[in-house]
Amino acid sequence: MATAARPVVIDTDPGVDDALALCLALCSPDLCVEAITTVAGNVPVETATRNALRILDLLRPAPRPVLAQGASEPLKRPLQTACEVHGEDGLGGATALLTPDGRPRYPDPPIGPDRTDAPEVLAEMAERFAARLTIITLGPLTNLALALRGHAPLLRKVGQVVAMGGALRVPGNVTPAAEFNIWVDPEAAAEVLQAGLPLRLVGLDVTHQVRLAARDLPPPGDLVTRFIRDITPQTLAWSEAAEGGGMPLHDPLAVAAAADPTLCAWEELAVRVETRGEFTTGMTVADLRPGRGGRSGATCEVAMAVEAERARRFILERLWRSSS
Repeated sequence: MATAARPVVIDTDPGVDDALALCLALCSPDLCVEAITTVAGNVPVETATRNALRILDLLRPAPRPVLAQGASEPLKRPLQTACEVHGEDGLGGATALLTPDGRPRYPDPPIGPDRTDAPEVLAEMAERFAARLTIITLGPLTNLALALRGHAPLLRKVGQVVAMGGALRVPGNVTPAAEFNIWVDPEAAAEVLQAGLPLRLVGLDVTHQVRLAARDLPPPGDLVTRFIRDITPQTLAWSEAAEGGGMPLHDPLAVAAAADPTLCAWEELAVRVETRGEFTTGMTVADLRPGRGGRSGATCEVAMAVEAERARRFILERLWRSSS
């Protein structure tokens, strides 16, 4: 007997790797995306919402997830985006592409989000599915922090929260100390890490090991393949220039780890977020000294190692299968 797909909610700020992660989740047979919530991060929240709608229009999942727009700015700071990585449209400039007859290849969606209260949707899904629910966060943690402020007991009952964010033993990717999602809204991340959630953190320690190269892209095929080929060149070029070795699959790895936790090795740690340092704001800090960490006071499980090639194959095979 086939195992029922696990209900998931994806909180996201698409973003090129978010778009890949959404495609991966929507095409994974072991995940059932019940809702998508958008948040300001890589791009303003209105752009993130339009991109999520474009992906739903492209893939046409049945049933269609609820799409709720969320926070337009961090809890206490002005928004800092990553348009230099993802393009002003969040999709590597793909929205400027035209069809042979001159129409936009990826037009603005004809409708808006179903709802504009993403934190409430997170709470409603937690109440509906309880321990069966997985929440996957791919952007700043603003929506989840706001949901916790009003509905913490409900959210503590979910099965797991898998968050892409943080860097413990490796440098940050937006400052020497901080990973982007945590850096954009460190106050939200600090609240989430102290909330007592069944939280798993997938950070740069593992995501930088799982990469997409231009040679990995399949030949032009159906609409999904074309979409992936259209959105990735700018981010691939930026990653190659900034880091070398291809584009890290940050958000797709978080989705893959939610679907198959054995891809990563997890360690229970007490992780805190620096919110006031002149040079360290957004830094995720864990006491990694021998004998000082472990389960006592642990706030989350952290992916500290990954089977990189198996994870890469897991992601790419599902994405390419979705377009076959």
